Amino acid sequence: MQLIVGGAFAGKRKVVRSTHKKCSWVSSYNGDSLDGWKTRWDSNTTLVLEGWENWIGEELQNELDDLIIRDRFLDVLRKLKEEEKRNETIVLIMLELGRGIVPMDQNDRRLRDLAGWLVQDAAKISTDVHYVWHGLSRKMK
Repeated sequence: MQLIVGGAFAGKRKVVRSTHKKCSWVSSYNGDSLDGWKTRWDSNTTLVLEGWENWIGEELQNELDDLIIRDRFLDVLRKLKEEEKRNETIVLIMLELGRGIVPMDQNDRRLRDLAGWLVQDAAKISTDVHYVWHGLSRKMK
């Protein structure tokens, strides 16, 4: 599993496209659900999942306990890691939300905290971690 993390419009997709030629994209930006990978992952392609902050936002609407949400996403990461052993590579594209001003709104702070925890959990599980800034990728792990 590979994690690509960076700020908005930092060039994360471009980095993925330059290193993985055949990809099956599952994107919350296109309205895809997180479990959409089960039906959208074509054989002999790299699975790319992006838009995690939107999937977290959906969970925030239904669950008040942040630790339960974190555990749900950690479970998804573990399932993906297991599935990768039977198929092709998985790439997680995650947005860096930890820089800048801390939001005043409680739900915005929850989103930011959960996104940060998710990136940490994904980095721990992933074999390779790359940070992208200004279109440049630096391997961190």
